Amino acid sequence: MKKTVLDSLVIGFALFSMFFGAGNVIFPPYLGLESGPHWVAGFVSYFIADIGLALLSMFAIVRQGTPGRITAPIGKVPSTILMCAVVLCIGPMLAIPRTAATTYETSLQPLLPGVSPVVFSIVFFLVVFLLCVRETAVVDIVGKILTPALLAGLLVLIIVGVVHPLGPVGEAPLVENVAATGIEAGYQTMDVLATLLFGYIILKSALEKGHSTPAAQAKVVSGASLVAGAGLLVVYLGLTYLGATTAQFFDITVDRTFLVTYLVQGLLGRAGIIIFAIVVALACLTTAVGLVSACSAYFAGLTKGVLSYRKAVVLICLFSAVVSNFGINEIIAIATPILSVVYPPTLALIILAFCGRRVTARKWAVRLAALGALAVSLLEVIASYTGLELAFLAQLPLADLGFGWVVPAAVCGVIGAFLPGRTPEAAEELPPG
Repeated sequence: MKKTVLDSLVIGFALFSMFFGAGNVIFPPYLGLESGPHWVAGFVSYFIADIGLALLSMFAIVRQGTPGRITAPIGKVPSTILMCAVVLCIGPMLAIPRTAATTYETSLQPLLPGVSPVVFSIVFFLVVFLLCVRETAVVDIVGKILTPALLAGLLVLIIVGVVHPLGPVGEAPLVENVAATGIEAGYQTMDVLATLLFGYIILKSALEKGHSTPAAQAKVVSGASLVAGAGLLVVYLGLTYLGATTAQFFDITVDRTFLVTYLVQGLLGRAGIIIFAIVVALACLTTAVGLVSACSAYFAGLTKGVLSYRKAVVLICLFSAVVSNFGINEIIAIATPILSVVYPPTLALIILAFCGRRVTARKWAVRLAALGALAVSLLEVIASYTGLELAFLAQLPLADLGFGWVVPAAVCGVIGAFLPGRTPEAAEELPPG
């Protein structure tokens, strides 16, 4: 029992660090500014869309036994395509470069404005490479060494900001729909997608620590998920409040990274900038390490060793270094439409997987639910970026919260449940009926 608790803490700290990266630093304060007096509602929406769904995904992985079983019911080819899209989003295309861009803009530039972003990206990903090259050591390095330092710096910032706030909370929100804004910010962190890769690392770490049975692994992973969720709850709540106290200084046109830098300097002065630079660097570095390691392991497995783990680490670091030089705002702009398409079918599969194998056994229910979510999300993105009039999308239930795909996915899933056919895995594991 003592070993299970200790391992859950170590793995939970590692999971916290993997989740708490670039987006988690810049989104909560900006959300607090946007939400004003409704910052708690904004925080709750953000937390549910980010860590709430991420924890649901982790528990779904525990129930299914492996992340691969979440997407497997839609078929081998569609599953591989979806997983590759997820891996690229949370990997070298968006999330990994964003960690370096955020570190440069919020940590290095305020202290050493003359340093070239190209030079910085090379150094940053060289460090990531050195931490990732020993695959089996990733979780222990992150969980035992980097996370305590990260948490300490964040708590200092939050405590000072609560005791001595920069100003009063804004009198009115700066956005029309605080809940929808919080959900969109939660999407942008990509933590839900990341669990599909982090799950492999966490399960492997539990196995290497001697938890060989599915029941033992479930206990450790569930405990680790709760540890990470509790830590993120405290940090997000604090950062959202700190952002809400800057309303008298800024409006929503302020740059996200500038807002964070200003907030820290206002609370802690020049020394605070140095502390925060270290905090952001650790947060982004730990997330980059987790993502590079997980993405490399995925592609090594997908190619059956043709692309080795080490080669994958090198390629991902090189590509991410190039993309990181686009800058944080450009990366966020690129990410928005891509995530709007990838998230809904992935979330539909996660929710169905959480319901258990008796649900995922009915392959047409799963496939049509995912297809329904994908169809609505594609239409929403097309309408948003082309100006095409699709008025019915706004009439869908939950559309104002960004979940217009839920009801169509549910209807398609119910229709699919009446169609014959089970997944091959389910046919072996479940009795007929």
